[in-house]
Amino acid sequence: MKGGMSGLLKQAQKMQKEIERIQNELADTRIEGSAGGGMVTAVASGQQELLEVKIDPEVVDPEDVEMLEDLVLAAVNQALENAKIKAEEEMAKATGGIMPNMGGFKIPGL
Repeated sequence: MKGGMSGLLKQAQKMQKEIERIQNELADTRIEGSAGGGMVTAVASGQQELLEVKIDPEVVDPEDVEMLEDLVLAAVNQALENAKIKAEEEMAKATGGIMPNMGGFKIPGL
């Protein structure tokens, strides 16, 4: 029994190191979302932090600010959703799928 516990602890430590490695990679990963046929793009990190927003000058219409706001919101939401999906995929790889969504449990940085 003692040997089994030692092996389990080593596996847990290995998994923890792999999760830390993935978190570091995700911090450097840039994931894009767009709206309006690419007129508005948003870039987020793999840790779901918004990094930049680009707006094509053609879509800027002072008479229709609401449309621009909607496009920005849609692009940002898409970038963040894409980042969330990427993080979940990478975590599933690291954990062998045993903790796909962590049952609501949040790993810091994700």
